[in-house]
Amino acid sequence: MAKKFADLRAKMKPDAQAHSNTKVLEMLAEMPLFELRQARSLSRKMLAEVLHVQQPSIAKLERRTDMYLSTLRSHIKAMGGELEVVARFPGGTVKITNFAEIDDVEGIARI
Repeated sequence: MAKKFADLRAKMKPDAQAHSNTKVLEMLAEMPLFELRQARSLSRKMLAEVLHVQQPSIAKLERRTDMYLSTLRSHIKAMGGELEVVARFPGGTVKITNFAEIDDVEGIARI
């Protein structure tokens, strides 16, 4: 018979529970687009409707390893998020800000 995870977790030592919590947070901080969509409880069909594209386009986009930042930004925005480009160096982290959004109506960069 299957055991509940909560029961197994309760039997873990405190340091093992802490390690498990850290791993969970790491896994939630990094995930492919399809997992992010699923975690946000969105179907491909729902996302396709928001982006005004066909459902297969969403599946294709989620498998891509290379895409325009504007494409990724619109995908993230359709899921209710905001895309930030961050560079990490040994001495610190820098948010890259020169990727201004393009206003679809006027064609003018918004700041």
